[in-house]
Amino acid sequence: MTHSQQNRIRIASLLLGVALPLALAACNTNPVAPPKPDIRESEAPPPPPPPPPAPMPMNRPSTESVVVTAGRTGSVRALGADQMAPTTGYWQPSNTSHFPDSKPNAVVVTATQPVSTFSIDVDTASYGVVRDALNGGALPPADAVRIEEMVNYFDYSYPLPERKEAPFRASVRVYPTPWNRDTQVLHIGIKGFDIPKKERPPANLVFLIDTSGSMDEPNKLPLLIRSFHLLVDQLGPKDHVSIVAYAGSAGVVLQPTSGADHAKILAALDQLQAGGSTAGGEGIRMAYQLAEANFQKGGVNRVILATDGDFNVGITDPKALEDFVVRERGQGVYLTCLGFGNDNYQDATMQKLAQAGNGNAAFIDTLNEAHKVFVDQISGTLFTIANDVKIQIEFNPARVAEYRLIGYETRMLNETDFKNDKVDAGDIGSGTTVTALYEITPVGSKATMADPHRYATPPKGDPNGELAFLKIRYKLPGETVSKLIEHPITNADVTTDFNTVSPDMRFAAAVVGAAQLMRHDPYIKDFSYDRAKTIAVSARGDDPFGYRSEFIRMLDLAKTAASQQALNRPSGQE
Repeated sequence: MTHSQQNRIRIASLLLGVALPLALAACNTNPVAPPKPDIRESEAPPPPPPPPPAPMPMNRPSTESVVVTAGRTGSVRALGADQMAPTTGYWQPSNTSHFPDSKPNAVVVTATQPVSTFSIDVDTASYGVVRDALNGGALPPADAVRIEEMVNYFDYSYPLPERKEAPFRASVRVYPTPWNRDTQVLHIGIKGFDIPKKERPPANLVFLIDTSGSMDEPNKLPLLIRSFHLLVDQLGPKDHVSIVAYAGSAGVVLQPTSGADHAKILAALDQLQAGGSTAGGEGIRMAYQLAEANFQKGGVNRVILATDGDFNVGITDPKALEDFVVRERGQGVYLTCLGFGNDNYQDATMQKLAQAGNGNAAFIDTLNEAHKVFVDQISGTLFTIANDVKIQIEFNPARVAEYRLIGYETRMLNETDFKNDKVDAGDIGSGTTVTALYEITPVGSKATMADPHRYATPPKGDPNGELAFLKIRYKLPGETVSKLIEHPITNADVTTDFNTVSPDMRFAAAVVGAAQLMRHDPYIKDFSYDRAKTIAVSARGDDPFGYRSEFIRMLDLAKTAASQQALNRPSGQE
């Protein structure tokens, strides 16, 4: 064999050794990536940059998915993909929170229903939810906007009562509506008696803290602990604190401890960690047992529930929880609900529990909000000066053709509930202000929405008399029989120039107008976020804590969020 023949045999053997493994690899079900080219051997120029990605399409959720639609003329509902409302909305981030489904109060014809009755509401949770959404770049879900909680977030300089035996008095003004030149606003404001700090009663507080796995987020348990640090700093030797935590099972973290022992209370708070399911019902039961065992006669006995509201172990039925809280209320132990977290927040549950427990509800999304609740307004949070406060207005049909109460949809009462002292209503804390606005249509105004009835009789009432008559009922703490305040509303209460109305009332009107825009109310006419901002800036007044300035900034965020591209309608819908 020649030398060249031997070389050809060696080359063939080498090729066979390479080809056989490649053939076996090709039979494998796992594909083999092609070898990367050696960039040193290629002199080709680098490829051009890829084009920008196309906009992400709006995914069609499955029928099990829940979406929140923001644009509506009625109420927002949770809809599956096959039920999505055809109305155009605004972009909103995915969110599994739940809010009460409440439609705006309708316009009422005075001749057929001259009396309007409702319970006051001092909750502020809605404002925190709205602020959190706007800071995230989106309008809030419409049902998250409760107008009464938006306007009552702020303090107003209504006249104070002189003594706690008459815990508040009414301030009334009628002025032109900023969003409809053909209607008027009836503005009702009350401010509670402010208990001097040295006269505050002792407080028996039970912190009921959710430490379940759903609280393991920076804006939940960590923020909660820092918030309660602020409250503890306000307590003294005559106060007592207990702590109950619940996650899978409930347990006492701190037995009743003097409010002066800050170090011990704070150490118990700082050891809390999140994990497990949410035994909220069991925690509530244990917290009330502690509160009753250490009951302070003549003092404040209150459970402070801090949670995202996602109860899934123990008493989970909302009605059963509500009934339990109502029974405990009768024993003199009240409930305050503090919400944390912007995902899976169970707002509807928190609202019902707070109302049932003669307490208030707040949503804490920042440490500044915790400072407002636990420091700036601690008296209003903890110390009640009046129970079961109800408001009733009777309109004169000879002067007011139509009216609507703006907000308070979840607080409406029957006319006969007003005198019934067994019917529960909202409570007012020390120094707390409550504001309610009616939009009223004068007789003869072209803004009247209802056609005249063919067979109607002429309305009764004096066309030169009162516009309306205001009545307020309340109970002093510990009493079971209500007291009555009455106030006729006459021409002396009417202002024809909106710009001469007090700054507090103008600012409140700006808040109410903007909240109606966010809620997409069908009754808002000629109004915009710019108009709301103009009013709010001119009426900001003294703003020591910056709350009103913050609201003005929120109006800019709302305007930007509202201008974003509307959600696409599902295919096949007009």
